[in-house]
Amino acid sequence: MVQALLIDTDLLIDFLRGQRQAVAFMEEETRPMAVSALTAAELHAGVRDRAEQDQLTELLSIFNQIPVDPETAAEGGLFRRDFGPSHGTGLIDAILAATALKHRLRLVTLNDKHYPILPEVIVPYRKR
Repeated sequence: MVQALLIDTDLLIDFLRGQRQAVAFMEEETRPMAVSALTAAELHAGVRDRAEQDQLTELLSIFNQIPVDPETAAEGGLFRRDFGPSHGTGLIDAILAATALKHRLRLVTLNDKHYPILPEVIVPYRKR
């Protein structure tokens, strides 16, 4: 069975900016992809005008968007408590990790150090 991917905000920001490696990853990937509703919120927070909002809406329409339920929120809060101080795991990162575990998704991120909770993440490239 093909394991679907949960795409982190950082990769989508690079994709929207036309970063070559992000565009290549997104265009070449064949596995099903999802985003958290929190990723959608983070991306909307950076929208500067109507054109960018329309572009973002179009991009997000290709993903399964996963809401955050109470159990995932609680688990994410505990992950933040346990790994925030040692690994810099923020609350949204912790909830993304809980989402990946609950839905059996493989996280794609550029910040693997924030996800010690997950046994394996995909880092398609490193920022320089």
